Amino acid sequence: MKIINSQSEYGLLAKLFHWVTFIVLIAQVPFGFYLVGLEFSDKRIDLENIHILVGITIFYITLFRLIWKFFNPSPSGTKNYFKGQVFIGKANHFLLYLSIFIITISGILKKLYMGEILNFIFFKYGFEKDNFVLAEAYYEVHIYANYLLITLVTLHILAVIVHHLIFKDRILKKIF
Repeated sequence: MKIINSQSEYGLLAKLFHWVTFIVLIAQVPFGFYLVGLEFSDKRIDLENIHILVGITIFYITLFRLIWKFFNPSPSGTKNYFKGQVFIGKANHFLLYLSIFIITISGILKKLYMGEILNFIFFKYGFEKDNFVLAEAYYEVHIYANYLLITLVTLHILAVIVHHLIFKDRILKKIF
C-alpha cells in the first residue's frame, strides 16, 4: 500500500488520519457528554484533563490532516456523480472539518477564560484574567458544535451506505 493517494484510492497516511480521527471522536464526544453530568470533584477534574488533552490532540491531527490533504489531493472518481452529489459531499467534508475546529477551539477558549492554564503538548498557556461570561458563551458553542458534528457524521455514514448499497460504486474501497 502506498503512503500517498493514487487516482483510485487514498494512501495509507490519509486512511490513518481518517480512521484515527473517527475512532477518537467516537470516544471523545460521548465522554464529553458524560463529563457534563458529573458533580465537581477531583475525579471530574482528572477526567476533564484527559478530555482536554485528547481534544487538543484531535485539533493537531485535523490540522496535519488538512495540510496533508492540501499537498496530496483526494482520489478522483466523481465523474459519475451528479453535480449536486459532489457539492453535498464537499460541503459535508468542509463542515466536518469546520465543526471539529469549532469544537476544539471553543473548548480551549472556554477553559482559558475560566482562568485555567492548558497543556498544548508543545507548550503551556493561560490568560492572566478570567472572564466567566465568555467562558460560558464558548461552552455553549462547544456543545452546539458537537451536535452539528454528530449530525454531519451521521449524514456522512448514511451517504456511504447509500453509495455502497444503492449506487454500488465501490466507494468503500477508496478508504479501507
